Amino acid sequence: MNPKVKNLIQKLGEAIHESVSESEHIAGVVKNIREQGFDVLLMLEATIGLNEVEDAEPAEGQPLKLGAGDNSESADGPFTHNDLTFLKSLRITLPE
Repeated sequence: MNPKVKNLIQKLGEAIHESVSESEHIAGVVKNIREQGFDVLLMLEATIGLNEVEDAEPAEGQPLKLGAGDNSESADGPFTHNDLTFLKSLRITLPE
């Protein structure tokens, strides 16, 4: 992966961290939990997946088409290989 993309991914991680740590809503809920006598440890895991796009971006006003034409391997059923990998990362399993 080229250094520019690595840098952008790092910036994305920092932006996610900053948005969570500065969220008034999250801070309020954490405060409420502490008021109930509990200490809070919040750990989030972000999985960032990248697929290189070879086609030109859709023309303005044209919808972005996903699915069979998105260069992802097709799996049995309505899910792509990427869909199944994502669900697995969330510890969601599907019946065979």
